[in-house]
Amino acid sequence: MGMAVMQGGGADLRDRPDQAAAVRRAVAGDREAFEELMNTYHRRIFAMVYSRITSRMDAEDITQEIFVRAFQGVRSLRDPELFKSWLYRIALNAVNDFLRKKRLRSIFTLFTRERDEGEVPDPIGGGPDYLERKEFWTRLKEFFSRLSPSEREVFRLRFLDGLCIREVAEVMEKNESTVKTHLYRAVEKFRRERDLSGLLKEEMS
Repeated sequence: MGMAVMQGGGADLRDRPDQAAAVRRAVAGDREAFEELMNTYHRRIFAMVYSRITSRMDAEDITQEIFVRAFQGVRSLRDPELFKSWLYRIALNAVNDFLRKKRLRSIFTLFTRERDEGEVPDPIGGGPDYLERKEFWTRLKEFFSRLSPSEREVFRLRFLDGLCIREVAEVMEKNESTVKTHLYRAVEKFRRERDLSGLLKEEMS
């Protein structure tokens, strides 16, 4: 089956002169321009974070932290056309930082309390339907567990977050051929997941 992008990532900034202009103003120190960009990308970044940590409260906190980091660093952005991939890189690093801290905390609490069983994420009010469907989410997590870390992240960035190959390469700081290889392997594995691909067809119909 042909893979569809599950989370619309928006057009490349090269094709969106209005957003590119807003980025240039933000880089020059225009706070209102940055708030405009935040309004444009907030829902997408939140969905990206939520899909990885499955806790709405933590996702809200991390999303806020991401935009604080972005605001503090936007003046150092050398190429305004790279804003989108730059923002997603900040988001990915923030998620990875959170997961590392979470794993570290679990080590210290392992012998003092029973570990929580995996929770199915709360629905996101007004969010994408595929994030609200428990059966789909459960199957997707099972599928991700069978991918390598690189395959999993490339698949998520491309199809859940809607980034193009070039943007995925920029976010992960890998060359495009490497990204395409990981993506090809992940998609081939996905095609063998008949139950999951069937659920996806229902979500996209």
